[in-house]
Amino acid sequence: MKLVLTEFVTVDGVSQGPGSPTEDTTDGFTQGGWLVPHFDEVFVQRTSEWLDLADGILLGRRTYEAFARDWLAMIDPDDPFAVRMNSLPKYVVTNSPVEDSWDPTTVLQGDPIKAVGDLLAQPGRELQIHGSARLGNSLLAAGLVDTLRLVVAPAVIGSGRRLLDHAGGSVGLRLAEHEVTPNGLLLLEYETIGTAPLGAYEGVTALV
Repeated sequence: MKLVLTEFVTVDGVSQGPGSPTEDTTDGFTQGGWLVPHFDEVFVQRTSEWLDLADGILLGRRTYEAFARDWLAMIDPDDPFAVRMNSLPKYVVTNSPVEDSWDPTTVLQGDPIKAVGDLLAQPGRELQIHGSARLGNSLLAAGLVDTLRLVVAPAVIGSGRRLLDHAGGSVGLRLAEHEVTPNGLLLLEYETIGTAPLGAYEGVTALV
């Protein structure tokens, strides 16, 4: 299976609380809901197509419990995501008990790098991380992430938890897909290529 990290971010890299002011108020964050004003049909269609590729969802404990609370309450049969989010296999990386039962769920205990690595060795298409930025960061730094999908909102929040703030080594990326939606969301898909390459500028003529 391929590991795909899917994240919503602002231009200044904030990934906290994209869906509502009350979604994640950790550390006094009050700027949640910054993604919602930019929803449009293209965004919904593309994210639905991404979810079609998933054979499972990988989450950290906190995101798992928040998703379980919210998605289990979504029973509208016309919702383009609810049925799939509720029926797909969920894998939660934690050594603590989880408070909600969002079936089908498997708890991955022990060393998260080994546990996720063992899961990725199984056949399948995509194992997708949604939210769970801390987990995504650690797996990216460990070299387990194959694809990074970003939805960049045209907003600068100025506070909140940032995405891709890890203490690991550098990660090189290759832009595979890009699109701008009518409401200004930038959809980016990157493939990881190992360590980020470095170079020294020696003038324009050396580049051509």
